[in-house]
Amino acid sequence: MILDKSLEYFTTFSEKDSAGLRNMFSNDVYLRDWEILANGIDEVVAANQDIFDKVDTIVATPIRVWDFLSQEDNVVVAELEIVVNDEETLLVTDILEFDDDEKIKSIRAYKG
Repeated sequence: MILDKSLEYFTTFSEKDSAGLRNMFSNDVYLRDWEILANGIDEVVAANQDIFDKVDTIVATPIRVWDFLSQEDNVVVAELEIVVNDEETLLVTDILEFDDDEKIKSIRAYKG
């Protein structure tokens, strides 16, 4: 179920586990946020690793999560609180799209 997969994604991200994230992504995964644009599994994993290398800790906690399942879309929208280095708190909304194999094919993140 994609809702469970999305919660697993936030946990894996918070653990700074690039190998775990790679296993969750489709080969053609796309990432866009307020600073990053990455295409393909290697670029997206590298972009995440770059974030992890810059911080001691990063914890993404879902505040609200909605899943939208239709014949065309497998989408989860999550409002998150992301705490960086136990001192900076960001409010972020992630839109995660999943393929038919329940792999993440798109991540769009919006701050604020």
